[in-house]
Amino acid sequence: MAKPNRHILVCASFRSSGAPQGVCARKGSQDLLAYLETELADRGMSDVAVTATGCMKVCDRGPALVVYPQNRWYGGIEGEAQVDAVLDALEAGSDASEYLLE
Repeated sequence: MAKPNRHILVCASFRSSGAPQGVCARKGSQDLLAYLETELADRGMSDVAVTATGCMKVCDRGPALVVYPQNRWYGGIEGEAQVDAVLDALEAGSDASEYLLE
């Protein structure tokens, strides 16, 4: 596998005990992982990796994801439409400003 040019980190709310406890997990962030991987493949975006993370500490604005190396933090990513907006922006070289966390 070639080194990815971009990386999407998806908050899975896991705490040190290993249990998902936060907002992101309760709002289905795990389901977003499968959709992200499928959608990236469908779009031919093979240079983007996806990883589930521990709690990102933005529970009041989750589910959250971060795109690197752009360091764009997105919140309120609750379904396919929001994921599509982020991926559309990533493809266009811009931001999905309506979901950006400041």
